[in-house]
Amino acid sequence: MARERNSDGPLIFLVAGEPSGDQLGARLMAALKTETGGKVRFAGVGGERMAREGLQSLFPMEELAVMGLAEVVPHLRRILRRLREVVAAVRTSGADAVVTIDSPSFGLRVLKRLSGIRRPRIHYVAPQVWAWKPWRAKQMAGCVDHLLALLPFEPPIFERHGLRTTFVGHPVVEVAGQAHDGAAFRREHGIPADAPIVCMLPGSRGGEVARLLPVFEETACLLAESLPGLQVVVPTVAGVRRTVERSSRGWTVPVTVVAGTDEKYAAFATSQAAIAASGTVAVELAVAGLPAIIAYRVNPVTAFLARRLIRVRFASLPNLVLDREVQPELLQENCTPDKLAEALRPLLADAAIRADYVRDCRLAAEALGLGGLPPSRRAARAVLETVTDWQTRTGPTA
Repeated sequence: MARERNSDGPLIFLVAGEPSGDQLGARLMAALKTETGGKVRFAGVGGERMAREGLQSLFPMEELAVMGLAEVVPHLRRILRRLREVVAAVRTSGADAVVTIDSPSFGLRVLKRLSGIRRPRIHYVAPQVWAWKPWRAKQMAGCVDHLLALLPFEPPIFERHGLRTTFVGHPVVEVAGQAHDGAAFRREHGIPADAPIVCMLPGSRGGEVARLLPVFEETACLLAESLPGLQVVVPTVAGVRRTVERSSRGWTVPVTVVAGTDEKYAAFATSQAAIAASGTVAVELAVAGLPAIIAYRVNPVTAFLARRLIRVRFASLPNLVLDREVQPELLQENCTPDKLAEALRPLLADAAIRADYVRDCRLAAEALGLGGLPPSRRAARAVLETVTDWQTRTGPTA
């Protein structure tokens, strides 16, 4: 017997398996509350951020946040047990939609086991099939009813396999595009108002920092030869902050190490240029309008394999969305102090060249969703529209 629609709003069953998904899930929950005037209910699995938005998690999300084959194997029985629990909870919840967030290794297994249920299965964050493992697009079409994509070129890739896909925008544009006080940052850290600043971001993992920070130090020394008063700011994260502080203590160029999102974006606001490890930070820099060089090094074996598996021309997402090199990429054997300094000098010395970079950064950021409805609101609307469409076709969930 079909149940009537609940006057408290739809019940959305959410599954996040790691911190990035918890952050996305929390924003999605907040946006769903905004879109429905608070008439929405939640169930599922999430972390602290989702709990603050009102989710009572079935079990601690951290039990799923295991990465790498060697790390997963010892916890496999527990993960499979949690998988069965999530599937059973969905089937008995009467949820109006199931939304798995990022973590495709767990989330897509949940959706696959829910084949045949009379409610939409939604996955938030398309896997990067355009970079490698292209066959996953067809596999997803068999277990997902609606895919929410972060990048504008992703929908056609999945739609050719019959999977309804909506571009909602990259979540970075919701925070990195906000105004931050660069002048206050300089005052707080004792940096002269007229000092040129290079922002250096060596990554969030110990291996990245170990490979890149010495290269960045030499780059700073080369730049200082022609830029008197040069200062370096290094935004970092808690896991590697002590390593960065210890390693940069003996630099001849003044260094300010900061941590936290607000400090990072304030550093962006007052810098003239940046060098950054390849990753999400490339999007953050583009959205903030800070010209940047993307640098990266891995061990030679990893680089050899990557070049044979990865199917794209660029490492930087802003470069990928515009299909041209907005952010110069100096990777592997090209990631040297001489080449990095040569690429940075015109950005620090020539305002006109920097303005061109800022314009291109803006184009990339707009392509990723800046200036429109926030991505979390787009995602929320897509979820609610999917629920409405599904109930129109099939009637309220059983």
